Amino acid sequence: MTTDRTTIRLDDERKRLFDRASTIVARDEHDEPPRSEVIDAALTHLIQSRENMDDARDELNPRTIQRFNTDVLALKYRTSIDERWR
Repeated sequence: MTTDRTTIRLDDERKRLFDRASTIVARDEHDEPPRSEVIDAALTHLIQSRENMDDARDELNPRTIQRFNTDVLALKYRTSIDERWR
């Protein structure tokens, strides 16, 4: 079981990732969304991506799906979806 944290320590790489993700979540170039919204969007995207890969396995050729593998989620040819984050 995980524990709840109240702070996020940002090293340079994590801050760069947050900044890039914030630009995706922002409504326009003047919007600075709170980190909680960026995290919520990232978690929602991860869950939806996994569901999309599960659904696509029944409809698409696995090689087609593999073109969209990421560092976090990847389809292994005809076996399973691999969650590679940890």
